[in-house]
Amino acid sequence: MLARLVPDMKKLIKNIAVLSICQGLVMTNGAILITASSLVGYTLATQKTLATLPVSTAMIGTLIGTIPASLWMRRIGRRFGFMTGAAFGIMGGMIASSAIWIADFWLFCLGTAFLGIYNAFGQYYRFAAADSTNEDFKSRAISLVMAGGLMAAFLGPASAGWTKDLLDPLTFLGTYLSIVILAALAILILIPLDISGLSPNDRSHSGRSLINIARQPAFLVAMTAAMIGYGVMSLVMTATPLAMVSHGHTFSNATIVIQWHIVGMFGPSFFTGHLIRRFGVLNVMLAGSIFLCIATTFSVLGTDFINYWIGLFSLGLGWNFLFIGGTTLLTECHTESEKSKVQALNDFFVFGTVALASLGAGTLLHLFGWTILNLGALPFIAFTSMATVWLALHRYRARDIGQ
Repeated sequence: MLARLVPDMKKLIKNIAVLSICQGLVMTNGAILITASSLVGYTLATQKTLATLPVSTAMIGTLIGTIPASLWMRRIGRRFGFMTGAAFGIMGGMIASSAIWIADFWLFCLGTAFLGIYNAFGQYYRFAAADSTNEDFKSRAISLVMAGGLMAAFLGPASAGWTKDLLDPLTFLGTYLSIVILAALAILILIPLDISGLSPNDRSHSGRSLINIARQPAFLVAMTAAMIGYGVMSLVMTATPLAMVSHGHTFSNATIVIQWHIVGMFGPSFFTGHLIRRFGVLNVMLAGSIFLCIATTFSVLGTDFINYWIGLFSLGLGWNFLFIGGTTLLTECHTESEKSKVQALNDFFVFGTVALASLGAGTLLHLFGWTILNLGALPFIAFTSMATVWLALHRYRARDIGQ
């Protein structure tokens, strides 16, 4: 059956395997940043409200890198583009490690910004999966590559725990040196990646203007779902380690919660693509909003370990359905020649939202507390749900008129 959907299955399997492993490595980078950076920031910062700033500068690095990364890959292709991103990961890990060595908070923020640029390139692994196949298999290809992030659930928080005191008394120095090794490994793994670049005709024509593309209802909802799904997830996840420690939980408990959160983020990816094909992308996105509401409910009901565990796991599930759903919906909104600028625009707004959410996480937690921080996400989740229902009704009316 798959052979009928995808003519060159051997090449597709190889590409998905490479992209999936590299997705896992870049998400491990992200998991380490979330697990450790706010704690390193708290140690290095003289003003403790800036503790989550290193996470925010990582998100800002991702924001700054999204558009250049897409345009760079349009020029030189996916393989060498992703290798460029991994090189930023190596530099970021080295800068962050040096900052811990000399106890320089602002240099540490610079290092995490470079790691954020690495993440910006890594966000295009999911789009590269879509490039590798045809329309019938796109949602499953995207989903399978995203499933590689499940590696980060075990390698990220676990490696932060293993390496935290490896070079004692310089806490977390070994953790950020491990990022250097993992990014170098990604470059080696990318060597066999084989994705065709744009044809000369597609490269010479940019297609419709971004304004015309952005007017499409599907584009607006796809970007909204990804923005709010990722933004809410980033806000709550960034604050979680600090909130847990402040409520008397150990760092070990915090790593377990983050680990299961990442399982929730990427574990469903093995079947999210199948769910999209069976039930429709908009229904899967609505399910994502429901899971975010469940996450908020458990988070505000208490600060016991089980509340954090269920809340963050549900938060990951909601992110998965909204982000993969939004990515799949976005691929319906552009032609081959338009994809670079459309993907860049989408990810710029998505990670702009993520940067704002992570930047505000520490301040909101400090000023208002864990409960208010979570309740503040509800209006945004409701807006996403309404936008998804609106598009479903819009498409239903369009089909009705067409008949």
